[in-house]
Amino acid sequence: MTGLASRWIQRLVHCATLSLEDQRVLEDSTDVLHRCSTTENVVKVGDPADRLIVILSGLAYQYRLLPDGRRQILAYLFAGDMGDPRQLMLPQVDYSMCVLGTSDIATLSLNTLERLERCPNISLAMARYALMQAAVTREWLVNVGHRTAFERIGHLLCEMFTRLEAVGLTHEHAFELPLTQAELGDTLALSAVHVNRTLMELRRLKLVTFQNRQVVIHDYNALQSAAGFDPSYLHFTVRSPERAMGAL
Repeated sequence: MTGLASRWIQRLVHCATLSLEDQRVLEDSTDVLHRCSTTENVVKVGDPADRLIVILSGLAYQYRLLPDGRRQILAYLFAGDMGDPRQLMLPQVDYSMCVLGTSDIATLSLNTLERLERCPNISLAMARYALMQAAVTREWLVNVGHRTAFERIGHLLCEMFTRLEAVGLTHEHAFELPLTQAELGDTLALSAVHVNRTLMELRRLKLVTFQNRQVVIHDYNALQSAAGFDPSYLHFTVRSPERAMGAL
């Protein structure tokens, strides 16, 4: 599978066994494509909940703004990630979504989603994916509630690495991350100054270097231990036999 949907399929095969026919159905469902530009909002608070966004390439984040303009980033969606399919059961969306850099997205209508959910394996994969996203949200809550700044950043970087590695977007222990320190701060409830100091400490300890939109993890095991990162909440365990044989 070499089309734009390949990352999405790679993501879902970690959630359930997908046959070649299941994978073709997913590929065919992404025929409504959009190329989005830097910092473009593709979803806004209050929009009708009538479509599901799938990130085929690039990076997006979900966020909420407070009345005074302060921002809380709620989730990152990398290539292969999608919104929560259950949101289409609601009348409107309660968050905004912005893309960073050039990104390709697919929009799935309610009819398309209903058609996908008639395929048992795809339905199971989507349900498990939604549960994984809920687990990520819980970890982020623990991050801002009880982890130190050092642990917050280390944990987030370990999580990002694991999620990107699952869809082939890492090289050894390095990956692209087009985020500013202010955006990291809005994710982790830290000031940009605090983020900068913590990244400098991670670099001093020879654990992580973050510069020029690239993260290099120099000692993954040490970073994982220092951040208290346990990847089991991501539930990356299931792969299809077809994928193992090189179908993707």
